Amino acid sequence: MITVRRSEERGHADHGWLNAFHTFSFARYYDPNHMGFRALRVMNEDRIAAGKGFGTHPHDNMEIVTYVLDGALEHRDSMGNGEVLGAGEFQRMSAGTGITHSEFNPSRESQTHLYQIWLHPKVQGIEPSYEQKKFEPAGRRNQFQLVASPDAEQGALRIHQDVRIYLADLFSERSLDYQIQTGRHVWIQVLRGQIILEALSGSAEVVKLSQGDAAALSQPEGLQSEAGKIRTLRLRSDSSAELMLFDLA
Repeated sequence: MITVRRSEERGHADHGWLNAFHTFSFARYYDPNHMGFRALRVMNEDRIAAGKGFGTHPHDNMEIVTYVLDGALEHRDSMGNGEVLGAGEFQRMSAGTGITHSEFNPSRESQTHLYQIWLHPKVQGIEPSYEQKKFEPAGRRNQFQLVASPDAEQGALRIHQDVRIYLADLFSERSLDYQIQTGRHVWIQVLRGQIILEALSGSAEVVKLSQGDAAALSQPEGLQSEAGKIRTLRLRSDSSAELMLFDLA
């Protein structure tokens, strides 16, 4: 029931100024077996050298979420936004009918480490929009912190797709449970550290995930056997870890 995507199996591109790992097919990396998961289309882990970045380029009909783990990212777009994202900040950009933007590491000394995530929107051709927010670290200590959702509840960023994105910091010898509803699908991405993931069902599965690893799980409709239902995910760490969880239609 647990499908694992190991860090070392990802596509890799080292451009000198950009060291990128692609969980799904992207740019020159193509793997027909890894084209996305549900609405999730791109999961890129990027490290951008000091003073370097992406020049102005276009997007349309995509929900783009950026999370800066370390360093900073300077963003400018055709909607008139010009912001710098610091470590721990999220950005949501709905490309909709079309936008152009650029992204640069403004530091002269330090690299920027980030994740950029693309999701197919529920409806195409919407008006482009932009949001940026830093969430309090206390809100994710050994718990799931909602950072993006369709209804923007709990102060989350608004995303135009039936998906909820959570962030969690898991500390040593603590466990965290997540209930998967019938017909929903979950993607877990380990950002830092290591976690032990257990799918609680009639025949429980346990896997260990390290930094850069991911796992996909589904709770299908109409299962005849109760033993086949996952129901609950249990996450724990022997040390500490940071992870992102996507709950998708």
